[in-house]
Amino acid sequence: MGKSRVLIIGATGNLGHQLAKASLQSSHPTFALVRDSAFSHPHKRHVLQTLSDAGATLLKGSIEDESSLVEAMKQVDVVICAVSSKQVLDQKPVIKAIKLAGCIKKFIPSEFGLDPEKTQMSDLDHGFYSRKAEIRHLIEAEGIPYTCISCNFFMNYLLPSLVQLGAKTPPMDKVTIFGNGNVKGVFVKQSDIAAFTISAVDDPRTLNKVVYLRPPGNVYSMNELVELWESKIGKKLEKVYVTEEELLKKIKETPFPDNMDMVFIYSAFVKGDQTYFDIEASGGVDGTQLYPHQKYTTISEYLDTLLEEK
Repeated sequence: MGKSRVLIIGATGNLGHQLAKASLQSSHPTFALVRDSAFSHPHKRHVLQTLSDAGATLLKGSIEDESSLVEAMKQVDVVICAVSSKQVLDQKPVIKAIKLAGCIKKFIPSEFGLDPEKTQMSDLDHGFYSRKAEIRHLIEAEGIPYTCISCNFFMNYLLPSLVQLGAKTPPMDKVTIFGNGNVKGVFVKQSDIAAFTISAVDDPRTLNKVVYLRPPGNVYSMNELVELWESKIGKKLEKVYVTEEELLKKIKETPFPDNMDMVFIYSAFVKGDQTYFDIEASGGVDGTQLYPHQKYTTISEYLDTLLEEK
């Protein structure tokens, strides 16, 4: 049984690029759907050149052009979409094209994040998760075979500041902790997310399932994060606790989209949206259990790199 041919949509983005690299490293024949304008953008052109040099086939087309989309899909077995969260609903033409092509064995939509079906935020997120859920429901309604990857936070989001609003680097004196500090969130590096995703491509255990990524070294509460950071810098930080009520008030007073970091912090570290449910009981599968040999960067290792920058 040969490896599936994989089409990446959004290969010039950060995660898309990692997905294409991981696909090539796993010896999948790898294709990238590329719009013409990408070649006139220096960074995107460089990314495409490196992928092409590594063996990827670049197919000209875009999600707005149905014929190019269907044509691209006829050359592959699996479609992975990595468009940005702002473009989530732009996957509707992709779903239509998959139906028209009639040959796709699996679709991995651009859901990468926490499971949109599991949020308990009562409309604070301006439709961020309901749009992702809408796409998942559409895929299911159309009977398209799928795998969703629920990877929670990207490691380069919030963690570089130790979850401090408006900061770019971790605190050295004073730290803000949201809620009681005991609710656990999950951070996974994008290259690791890509590797787990590609492992799931040809795995029948992931068919029509959500694959959850909660690597043991990457599930931390804010109190644990602060304690880990204190042990690395060799000093105690002054702790300021922000209650759930205070955080909610601030979210409501801050205009969208400036309040979205707070919304995500509230979701993960106050409501526990990334960790409150049992993976197996919810009908999902645990990526770190499916692929125990898959190496990944732990939070502790990531914080060491921040220390080197100090």
